[in-house]
Amino acid sequence: MWNEMKVRSKADQEEAVDYFPSTPKDSPISRLVKFVSFLVVFMAGVVLGLSVSAHYTRYFNSHTELFFPRTEYAVSCSKECFSIKNFVQPASLMHSMTDEELFWRASMVPKMQEYPFPRVPKVAFMFMTRGPLPFAPLWDRFFKGHKGLYSVYVHTLPDYKLNVPESSAFFARQIPSKEVSWGSITLVDAEKRLLANALLDFSNERFVLLSESCIPVYNFPTVYEYLVTSKHSFVQSYDEDTKQGRGRYNQHMAPEIMLTQWRKGSQWFELNRELAIIIVAEYKSYSLFRKYCKPSCYPDEHYIPTYLSIFHGSLNANRSVTWVDWSRGGPHPARYGAPSITAEFIQFMRNNGTSCTYNSRSTSVCFLFARKFAPSALAPLLNLTSTVLGY
Repeated sequence: MWNEMKVRSKADQEEAVDYFPSTPKDSPISRLVKFVSFLVVFMAGVVLGLSVSAHYTRYFNSHTELFFPRTEYAVSCSKECFSIKNFVQPASLMHSMTDEELFWRASMVPKMQEYPFPRVPKVAFMFMTRGPLPFAPLWDRFFKGHKGLYSVYVHTLPDYKLNVPESSAFFARQIPSKEVSWGSITLVDAEKRLLANALLDFSNERFVLLSESCIPVYNFPTVYEYLVTSKHSFVQSYDEDTKQGRGRYNQHMAPEIMLTQWRKGSQWFELNRELAIIIVAEYKSYSLFRKYCKPSCYPDEHYIPTYLSIFHGSLNANRSVTWVDWSRGGPHPARYGAPSITAEFIQFMRNNGTSCTYNSRSTSVCFLFARKFAPSALAPLLNLTSTVLGY
């Protein structure tokens, strides 16, 4: 039996050898095929891994940026873009804002009473004209030596280019403007446009509306001191029971504006900053004037006088600081040319016998400006600047 088991074991070993045959040696071609196959599989794995990694990197980065932003955006802007100086005193008057955007921007009021910059109150001289400013040389003499105490703004026809030398106070002082028609609400729009542009300069404290035919009848220090230290604004506002007064009232304005509240006054006003902001921001009364005060109503003579009389009468001196001669009658005041310009006439315009009050006290200085003058009056006025006018 032992021999039989030996024989069987040997047979089993031989069977096992047949079951697990020995691996033959690989040929060169076989090894090359295996290497290429391995390389293809490896590269496919690398590509797939990079793709998955990039997907998750973008996902996590995008969500991380949401809470922890690291991206810096390059803006084409100099350091002056966001400087306090450029904000409180814009270097350029030109902009692309609509009237609605401009009025909204200009009506902003700081809550802090203290200014974070040295503020010297300025007077904004706002000129409304269709074209040239014949008295620009006279005004330049008036402004000379007082830089930093005044600002100039000019509203012209939209396409008109004011031709003045670079040394002039009027150089580059035109604001974005629109067409204006005499006797229409567009005159009020132009007034508000001038006020709004002037309000962008936070140093402007007083605002004077002037025309191309206006002249100053006192020197700059007198005018500046008079306006900056005044407790009131200067808007003429009175009740006139005539066809040219109450006769222009439209009953559809009631009950917001009643006939007894209707007022008339000169278009050529002077306002402090508080009232200038209020006028620019005001819309309720303005919308009534736009709708019901048509050209024969002359809204520029009624809107501001009526509104201030109703809501802010205590802040108004109820008179104008611009002298004008209506003694000849008609829809326009008297116009004066070269023959009328004398030293005596200048004194007469300054105080023609009328009395007025300043800061609730009687004064002989009632008018700071005068109109209406023809271009021919320029030469004789220039001859009187040093001897009579004081500038």
